[in-house]
Amino acid sequence: MLSSSAHSLRRLIAAAASLALAVGLAGAAPATAADRGSGDTQPLPGYTIENPPLAPLVVGGKPTVVRQGVHRHAGYIIEVPARWNGDLVMWAHGYRGQENVLTTETPGFGLRQRLLEQGYAWASSSYDRNGFNIRSGVLSTKDLADHFARVVKRPHRTYLTGVSMGGYVTARSLEQYPGYYDGALPMCGVLGDQTLLDFFLDYNLVAQALAGVPAYPTPADYLTNAVPRIQAALGLAGLTPTGPDTTNELGKQLRDITVNRSGGPRPGATAAFAVWKDFLFSISVTSGGDSPAERPGQLSTNLFTRYAPNSPVDVNATVRRVAPENLRQRLLPTLTEVPRIAGRPTAPVLSLHGLGDLFVPFSMEQTYAADVARHGRSRLLVQRAIRSTQHCEFTPAEAGAAWDDLVSWVRAGKRPAGDTVTDRAAVAAADYGCRFSDRAAYAAGVGTRRLYPAC
Repeated sequence: MLSSSAHSLRRLIAAAASLALAVGLAGAAPATAADRGSGDTQPLPGYTIENPPLAPLVVGGKPTVVRQGVHRHAGYIIEVPARWNGDLVMWAHGYRGQENVLTTETPGFGLRQRLLEQGYAWASSSYDRNGFNIRSGVLSTKDLADHFARVVKRPHRTYLTGVSMGGYVTARSLEQYPGYYDGALPMCGVLGDQTLLDFFLDYNLVAQALAGVPAYPTPADYLTNAVPRIQAALGLAGLTPTGPDTTNELGKQLRDITVNRSGGPRPGATAAFAVWKDFLFSISVTSGGDSPAERPGQLSTNLFTRYAPNSPVDVNATVRRVAPENLRQRLLPTLTEVPRIAGRPTAPVLSLHGLGDLFVPFSMEQTYAADVARHGRSRLLVQRAIRSTQHCEFTPAEAGAAWDDLVSWVRAGKRPAGDTVTDRAAVAAADYGCRFSDRAAYAAGVGTRRLYPAC
């Protein structure tokens, strides 16, 4: 249901689990065919692993050491620079769909190069399962970090960063293993846990109520029958981010409700709705088995949701109300496939989020901030808004600055600057998100940056 990046949905990588590419790390055993982890070295039944050879980078005139293999049913990559500073960075990837091929990836947004040049080692797991399976991500990432300590050396500090579902893995990992990780950088993360599923449900149920086209549970022909009728009734069919506003008063009500449910009025919100309006219909159509990882929508609900604005249609009175199909799984505090995030970080967290992202909306940051504040841990959280609209649309400058500031925070104890995310007036200000957005990306017209006024 979720991806690690809409602008970079994960490609399937060709080749089998590979041998390590280099040897010679001081104090570590050579990377050989036998270097495949001390745990189970085969994928789980039904899965295959694709982990093609990764060429080392040359840093400071010397090649890095790359180790690849299989550990506890998951493929992995480990890369260590010749002048390692003793710290490790774990990379948590995003949603892979329901495919039966497990794949690895390198840190994005230029972070691989940046980390290695700064002396950090990094490691990334494919996880032992696909699907919207946060439990698998949390456990596989921790298993790989422990494996690194055995085959390389125990690091002085261990950081955790990732995108989208990987941000979910990151936030839950801090709570699952308190004290294990020293700092975290979730980007475009599902920090509001199951409330993301509620947002997807909201959009479809509200649109159906406004258009007078009941279609829940979604039928097989939802996208080809019901959705076109909904779009026509609301004036959505011809709506584009830069074109004229084709919505009628019902379509405007859906847009305003969606803006409120995704973080409130904020720069770029109108254009963002036009970018995401069709996708949010398609995300409601799910397939797969009965587990939450295969069909996460079974956890969603709108029983207690109040929608605003509530006119011209009284949506709160007319919208279909849906209880969670799997209430027990939604309420369990344990590490389930789609677990709760309590809001109890145990290390500094610096997060990045795009203002116009409606795949994993900005409201995820607000939910997490409120949860963290409720537990008296706001001192451990810094959040930054980026003026972009695609999912995980960050530049190397934005991600790199966040990483550098997180490291300074962990090492020197100086909390970096951030944006307030829970003050509705501040979020609605015309210049909100300007402080940490890449001005050069706007000047160059990169991605969706020009959907926002210049800062």
